[in-house]
Amino acid sequence: MSVVIGIFSAVCVLAGAFFFLAGTVGLIRFPDTLSRVHALTKADNLGLGLIVLGLLPLASGAGVALKLVLIWALVLVGGATAAQLIGAAAAKDER
Repeated sequence: MSVVIGIFSAVCVLAGAFFFLAGTVGLIRFPDTLSRVHALTKADNLGLGLIVLGLLPLASGAGVALKLVLIWALVLVGGATAAQLIGAAAAKDER
C-alpha cells in the first residue's frame, strides 16, 4: 500500500509543479496586468492545492496535515486579496 501512496504523492506533487510552471509562463507571456494576475493566481492556487494533496498522505500525524491545509487556506486568501488589490490598481491606472 505504501507504494501506491508514494506514487499518488509523486503524481500530485509533479502535477502541482507543472501548474506552478504554467502560471509562471502565463505571467511572462500574457500582455496585460489583469491577464497576468489571473493566470498566476489560478495556476498557483491549483498547484499548491495539488502539492498539499500529495503531501497529506505522507504527513506524520493529524497536526501536520492540519497545518498543511491551513497554510494552503492562508495562501488562497492572501493570493485572492493581493490579486484584487493589483487588479484595482491596474484598473485605476487605465482610467
